[in-house]
Amino acid sequence: MSKAHFGLIGLGVMGENLVLNAERNGFSSVVYNRTYSKTEEFLDGRGAGRRIQGAKDLQDFVEKLERPRRILMMIKAGSAIDAVIEKISPYLEDGDLLIDGGNSEFRDTERRVEQLEQKSFGFLGMGISGGSKGALEGPSMMPGGTKSSYDAIEELVSKMSAQVEDGPCVTYIGPGGSGHFVKTVHNGIEYGIEQILAEAYDLMRRVGGLNGSEMADVMARWNNSEELCSYLVEITEGCLRYKDPKDGSDLVERIMDKAGQKGTGLWTVVSALELGAPVPTIYAALNARVMSSIKRQRVEAESILGKTVVRPFHMGSVEDGMAPLMDAVTLACIASYAQGIELLKIGSDQYKYNLQMPSIAQIWKGGCIIRSRLLSRIQSAYRDCPDLPNLFIDPWFSEQLTRRLPGLTAVVAGGVKSGIPLPCLSSTLDYINSYRTGRLPQNLVQAMRDCFGSHTYERVDIDGTFHTDWLD
Repeated sequence: MSKAHFGLIGLGVMGENLVLNAERNGFSSVVYNRTYSKTEEFLDGRGAGRRIQGAKDLQDFVEKLERPRRILMMIKAGSAIDAVIEKISPYLEDGDLLIDGGNSEFRDTERRVEQLEQKSFGFLGMGISGGSKGALEGPSMMPGGTKSSYDAIEELVSKMSAQVEDGPCVTYIGPGGSGHFVKTVHNGIEYGIEQILAEAYDLMRRVGGLNGSEMADVMARWNNSEELCSYLVEITEGCLRYKDPKDGSDLVERIMDKAGQKGTGLWTVVSALELGAPVPTIYAALNARVMSSIKRQRVEAESILGKTVVRPFHMGSVEDGMAPLMDAVTLACIASYAQGIELLKIGSDQYKYNLQMPSIAQIWKGGCIIRSRLLSRIQSAYRDCPDLPNLFIDPWFSEQLTRRLPGLTAVVAGGVKSGIPLPCLSSTLDYINSYRTGRLPQNLVQAMRDCFGSHTYERVDIDGTFHTDWLD
């Protein structure tokens, strides 16, 4: 049998779908899994009759690949990646390329790129978004590492990725760990939008008294708009419309209110704190998941502290798409993108990644979880003004803010009066109001810092740095 074009390690759902994607696009493959029974199961099942070989061990796996070898690892991030690299390295030769397609921490990728390039091997950290369906039909891919390593797989990933009107949803992101950095921020934006839609659902259910089908109708209206047409709104409609086969009730209401996380949202927030980038909407989404995890404490606290008393307020109707609520959700989703992009820009400068915002917006337009019509507007905004300091400064987004801010304000105020937690919506309102305020009260914070710690301060009327003995 002739040697394969492409190798894959890790036959989870994502790995299986990616190798089937590659084969469909004309690339023969060899696959390896730690347990060979899994490999056999795949070859006898979904991989049967295709140009896909199996390997029993890593040496056999490497020998079945044409040179230069292109190997995609779809395994758990962390020590498992390092273990596979250590085991496979003795069988690799100059010019061979390893690709980490999992959700690795970008600093780990920086280290691996440097280590393997010293051995004359290529290494790419490639963020992949789109879930299992995207992996099969065409995901968004975010590869980072040396440009020569990307060039070696450009034909492969260009054909495997999702296709939109202006090209494939893959591009060379930049050096080192840039690909995984961009994927981390992508996931942070995703956290934000998911929580925003969850808060909208909570308001429609608790304040509006809507059932699942009625809420799904609202989502359908939103998904027909330019501002909210997106994959996440689309699947939210599907989740709300789905009925429990047991009794025909809304299945979503039977799900335990505890959300999981795999770490990328945390990494986004940590990176933002380290870089001094404001991401309050994204942080609120992460914290909401943490709060959801203490289910037993929340139930006990409700029995002691009492339930909130919901006070109805105007959120519109199903027929008008809950207009004020749509305003709130639109601005919060824009804020999630804006905060993520600001983090990317600051990180790009700090780590010398030279990230191109129009290109990143373009590859997020198809295949990935945060794909939406808004990304075309975001792409245009940064094409027109590469140095745009914040997405809300762009004329189109500025007009959205001005027109929709009363709706966001009314929804947050109504939620507060009813005791309904709206972490992302309220954080977005604070973010917008802070950003459009020329003078914030941190002058008093600086005075206190100087008072107790002699940290000094600047004046608005005189140049220089000053210290005052405030209590003398």
